[in-house]
Amino acid sequence: MSLLNDIPPVTLHFYLTAPYPCSYLEGREARSQVATPSQFITTPVYSELVRHGFRRSGTFTYRPHCDNCQQCVPARVVVKDFQSTRSQRRSCKQHYELKATLHTLQDKPEYFELYCRYQQARHRDGGMDDDDPEQYRSFLLQSQVDTLLVEFREGDILRMVSVIDVLQDGLSAVYTFYDPVVPHSSYGTYNVLWQIELCRKLQLPYLYLGYWIEGSRKMAYKAHFQPLQGLRDDVWQTILSKNCA
Repeated sequence: MSLLNDIPPVTLHFYLTAPYPCSYLEGREARSQVATPSQFITTPVYSELVRHGFRRSGTFTYRPHCDNCQQCVPARVVVKDFQSTRSQRRSCKQHYELKATLHTLQDKPEYFELYCRYQQARHRDGGMDDDDPEQYRSFLLQSQVDTLLVEFREGDILRMVSVIDVLQDGLSAVYTFYDPVVPHSSYGTYNVLWQIELCRKLQLPYLYLGYWIEGSRKMAYKAHFQPLQGLRDDVWQTILSKNCA
């Protein structure tokens, strides 16, 4: 299947980056295939690119294209068949006081403060914990496609923020950050469940979760949301993992 035959008729170009250190698997090098120019990547075009394994960071649209590794598997939840596990239902009950409100992309000081605390606690030395407001804005607050920002508050306290793209066949979870110091919280699980429910309300068949990497602790959790499909050899197929129990 040709990607160029499947996207709407626009002039896109694809190039490969130079190798760079992999963020997920220690000691490995990664490369990306990048789609340009960004101004042509509208919601319909991006929806098709996502179906072919692409993802975005700000206005930068890419997919892994590593020379000696295919561990990054694009993943999506099949919404109509999803059934929550007992532990996932506990997460919903645990965070029942969270109230979600939907917004267009906007910049508030409390977002950046929460983002910095999350990065320092969860991703220290991961390249995103340098408290750079411009990097934060270019990563999360710039988009050429239909994008929502979701606030999750407990009373007046901001607990979590999600950035979500609205595609033609689903939602794409761009990024979520949350209060890292609330004891016994399971905000990440709750957030994925909330996005699945939003897909159902919008009658969208898939929730795209980015890349699943079975050998990466940061990414393997996605297999807990079953049925999960992965894109392998340009075919979406069911992912079954020992980590999904």
